[in-house]
Amino acid sequence: MSKYVTAAQAVQVVNSGNRVYVQAAAATPTVLTKALAERAAELRNVEVCHLHTEGEAPYANPEFSESFHVNSFFIGKNVRHTLAAGNGSYTPVFLSELPRLFRKNVLPLDVAFIHVSPPDSHGYCSLGVSVEATVAAIENSKYVVAQVNPQMPRTFGDGVIHVSEINYLVEVDEPVYGHAPDAITEQEAKIGTHVASLIEDESTLQMGIGSIPNAALSNLKNHKNLGLHTEMFSDGVIDLIESGVINCNYKGTVRGRALATFLIGSKRLYDFVDDNPFIEMRESSFVNDTVNIRKNKKMVAINSAIEVDLTGQVCADSIGCRMYSGVGGQMDFIRGASLSDGGKAIIALPSVTKRGDNRIVPFLKQGAGVVTTRSHVQYIVTEYGIADLYGKTLKQRAEALIHIAHPDHREAIARDYFNAFKS
Repeated sequence: MSKYVTAAQAVQVVNSGNRVYVQAAAATPTVLTKALAERAAELRNVEVCHLHTEGEAPYANPEFSESFHVNSFFIGKNVRHTLAAGNGSYTPVFLSELPRLFRKNVLPLDVAFIHVSPPDSHGYCSLGVSVEATVAAIENSKYVVAQVNPQMPRTFGDGVIHVSEINYLVEVDEPVYGHAPDAITEQEAKIGTHVASLIEDESTLQMGIGSIPNAALSNLKNHKNLGLHTEMFSDGVIDLIESGVINCNYKGTVRGRALATFLIGSKRLYDFVDDNPFIEMRESSFVNDTVNIRKNKKMVAINSAIEVDLTGQVCADSIGCRMYSGVGGQMDFIRGASLSDGGKAIIALPSVTKRGDNRIVPFLKQGAGVVTTRSHVQYIVTEYGIADLYGKTLKQRAEALIHIAHPDHREAIARDYFNAFKS
């Protein structure tokens, strides 16, 4: 019997009460998730769990709340509404530990939905641009259903799986989800310049997606012998790799290869990584392992935040009580970089929101979660400069952070903070 079936046939393996894992980010298998949502009338209490996903998520519609419940390990825009509507939950977990939840049967899996390149002449497919926890999900699911797409790049590393590991294959031919780089604002350019000033030759970099990382990367064209060991990367690294600035020759972990666990970018990025042995995609339990991160000398971790208080506490997953994103890999890399020989852990963010609200604040909002603690934080960067908090007292930290807050708000921030401690 052929493994090739329609999407409607493939999702018949899902039964009421099952837990389904969905491959994340740019590799989201939406042909399969849409077919699953079409079975809403005949299913009850199916848990759909994943990191952030791209594209539509019809199973997350509130009218399907009796059929599907969304369990997010990192909350994406397409399912954020489920937490308020009551048909969604958030499970905080370090990205380094997510595969362990499956391997230790903390969260037993019934079905894994994945998105792969077509089998080669030896029967091997590639998970392409998103490995994260998908390998562990495949190993620990009763059924594996794959969306097979010739437009999925073939990448090297942990994401190479044999067709024998897949129960059903559904053929599609459509572009992988992507994001073209946004224009860099003047504010972001200033932040990027400050971040770049902290990066030395022979450093190894971790950064996320967005204009601030790209602004920092654009300032590294004259650097030498940089490495890449990162949870994810986007288009901003391509020119630096092609020019030889990023060659990974001084890395301590997987020397000579750029290391990541998922990718999001433009078609240019996907064409660049396709069949490119310089790019190695590994599971998040390896990429985000603090032990592996700290082996890279001069490891530089560049992450963002929603707000930072004057003691250095970093909120990165919620706006007050409203859950917004997730823990992700921030603490994995903050700690790994801090323990690296010559490493630097950086939180970079604008001083105010688009509405003009402070992001350097006297106190975190009520209900806000701390992702990076005050004892882990090192550098905080805004468009107004760099605050080095490592080894500083609370008073010294407050003074340094006030200095990089927006000038219009510095006096009020200082007054509110120091008045609270007068007693």
